[in-house]
Amino acid sequence: MKVLSVVGTRPNFIKMAPVVREIQRRGIEHILVHTGQHYDKEMSQIFLNELKIQNLDYFLDVGSASHGSQTGAMLEKLEEVILKEMPDFVVTPGDTNTSLAGALASSKILGVFTCHIESDLRSFDRTMPEEINRILIDHCSDFLFCPTKTAVSNLKNEGVPHERTHLVGDTMVEACYEHLELAKQAGLNEKYQELGEYFLVTVHRAENTDSKERLSQIIDALSGLDKQIIFPIHPRTKKKLVEFGFWDRVKNQKNMHLMEPIGYLEFLFLLSNTKLMITDSGGIQKEAFLLKVPCVTLRDNTEWIETLELNANVLVGADNKKILEGIDRMLSTQIDFNSNPFGDRTASKKVVDALLRNEN
Repeated sequence: MKVLSVVGTRPNFIKMAPVVREIQRRGIEHILVHTGQHYDKEMSQIFLNELKIQNLDYFLDVGSASHGSQTGAMLEKLEEVILKEMPDFVVTPGDTNTSLAGALASSKILGVFTCHIESDLRSFDRTMPEEINRILIDHCSDFLFCPTKTAVSNLKNEGVPHERTHLVGDTMVEACYEHLELAKQAGLNEKYQELGEYFLVTVHRAENTDSKERLSQIIDALSGLDKQIIFPIHPRTKKKLVEFGFWDRVKNQKNMHLMEPIGYLEFLFLLSNTKLMITDSGGIQKEAFLLKVPCVTLRDNTEWIETLELNANVLVGADNKKILEGIDRMLSTQIDFNSNPFGDRTASKKVVDALLRNEN
C-alpha cells in the first residue's frame, strides 16, 4: 500500500503529524508533498523537525497568490505528482487551499482514493473561504474522517452516504498532548520564567486584519487590559498594523509583549501556561480547550461549536465592548474541561486501520 499526504500550511503539518508517524510505524510506503502555500522549504524543515516526521519528498513552491491562482497552480502540480506516484490513497487534512487542491487532484484520477482528515466541520458562513473549501473537499472525498459527532451529523444532513463516514476523533488531540511533552523538555521554562500571569493573543484572519475598523476595535480592547499580553505577530497582521497607522501604538503599549512568529512547541508551552487565550484562529480554540484554558474568540462564528456548548469559549467578533465583556465572562466561568468531545489519542490509528481495511 502507498499513501501520499498533501500539506501546505502549519495547521496541515500539525493535523497530519500523528497520522504520518502511525503510517511510518506500520511500515507503509508514504510520500509527503508540501505545496509551499505558507512557508519556504527551510521554514518547513523546522516544523518537520519539531513534529518528528519524515523529510519532504516533494516541495512544490507555489507560494502566495489569489485563491483561484494559488489553488489552480497547486492542482496542476499535484496532479503531476499523483500521476507519477500513483498511490492507493491521497490524504489531505483541514480546509486550506492546499487541502482543496489535494482533494480535487486525487478525485480526478481513477484508482486513487481521496481521504479527508478533519472532515465536515461547518461554521455555516459561506463568506469564509475555508467553509467553501470544506464543503467541496467533503463532497469529492471517498473517506471522510470526522473529529466529532457533530461533524458526522453535518454529513448526514448533507446527504453524504454513511459508508464514507468514519468517526475517528481529532488527530490534533494526539498532536497537542504529544508535542506539549516535547515542549516541556525544550528548556522553555527557563526562557519564560519571569513572565508572570499573562493573556496569549493571536490575530491573523483577513476579516480582522484587512478591516481598519475591526483591527482598531481589537487593539483598543487589548490596550485597555491591566494584564500582560503575549502577542506573536502574524506577518499579515504586522503589515496591516503599519498600513493603518496602528503599529507605533501597539509597539509602545506597556502591557504588550510583541513577538515574531514562533514554532509549534513554543506556542503550546505559552498556551498551556496562559490565564486566557484570545484568538481568531480555528484550531487554537480547540487546543485551548484541550489544555484547559478558557478562550475568547474574535469571530462571529466558529466551526468548533462544542467549545461554545461546554462554556469554554465565547464569540465576541471585533467589538471592543464585547471583547472586554467576553474576557470577564470567561475568567469568572466554571468550565468542565473533563467532558472532551474530541476523542482520545487513537485517531491516527483509526485512520490507518480504515485505509488498511480498504487496501486494493
